[in-house]
Amino acid sequence: MIVDLPATTTSKVSKALVKIREEGGAVALGRVLTLVIATHLGQEEEAIEAANDASREHPMRVIVVSTEEEGSGDEADARLDAQIRVGGDAGASEVIVLRAYGETASDEEGLVTGLLLPDAPVVVWWPGVAPEVVSKSPLGRIATRRITDASAQPDPQEALRHLSRTYAPGDTDFAWTRLTLWRAQLAAVLDQPPYEPIENVEVAGAADSPSTLLLAAWLSLQLQVPVQHDLTSRATGSSGIHGVRMGRASGVIELEREIPDVARLSQPNQPTHDLSLPRRSLRDCLAEELRRLDPDDLFGEVITKGLDQLEAADTGVGTNA
Repeated sequence: MIVDLPATTTSKVSKALVKIREEGGAVALGRVLTLVIATHLGQEEEAIEAANDASREHPMRVIVVSTEEEGSGDEADARLDAQIRVGGDAGASEVIVLRAYGETASDEEGLVTGLLLPDAPVVVWWPGVAPEVVSKSPLGRIATRRITDASAQPDPQEALRHLSRTYAPGDTDFAWTRLTLWRAQLAAVLDQPPYEPIENVEVAGAADSPSTLLLAAWLSLQLQVPVQHDLTSRATGSSGIHGVRMGRASGVIELEREIPDVARLSQPNQPTHDLSLPRRSLRDCLAEELRRLDPDDLFGEVITKGLDQLEAADTGVGTNA
């Protein structure tokens, strides 16, 4: 069910929610968190769809704050249009879409405060361009977790470096979430004999892949060995991470993804294996980040220490791509 509330207020939206629950039987019981999605007008639906899918694992209230892009040139009158979606139109959540115009959009925190679930954690997600310092932004200040996506920024590599400088506990980025399958596979390989130390590492990926840089930083921090990070274009047509090579005394371990969704694992004295290693969807990334509502300490170490360590070593390969 979808209820439109043009030219409204947050107080009227809250009353409409109560009325919908009383008349239609929709309840907020079992909601475990409030997810606030901060986006721009006309760019809401992909994020809402991902949140609806993720809500089947994490029942929640979704509040979408949609404002005009900076420099859009539109001088709209102050106005708030709202929409409430429940039932089949909202997955296992209830979705409140707030489209704010003019001066109304200047108080994002005030727009959502009266609609937050009581005594429940608040997670804020910026699917597009993020604020300068997310933890100090109006919405970031009220959140326990703050999710950004470096790949959606104008300069993905610089976005990670900026996050490194401004990081606060509770910050995370989908560039890190997209590494989960890679990290799990590499860790599994190193848990198998021979248990020889890794002597050098090379990580390669597309020039626009912030996840490649984070993977190199993670390996540098965990293995304490030289890590070459090549962020240049390669013959393969695959975007994202292309592969990892780890050298040790007995030979080279290679995990290469030359075609979408499939990686080839090669190890000395062992048969070659093809492994499922798909690029993760927006829904998968969001659902994973919602599984933990405390700070991700490992991400904090990688973004603040791993990146610095990687760039201090400065192999000179692809770092300016």
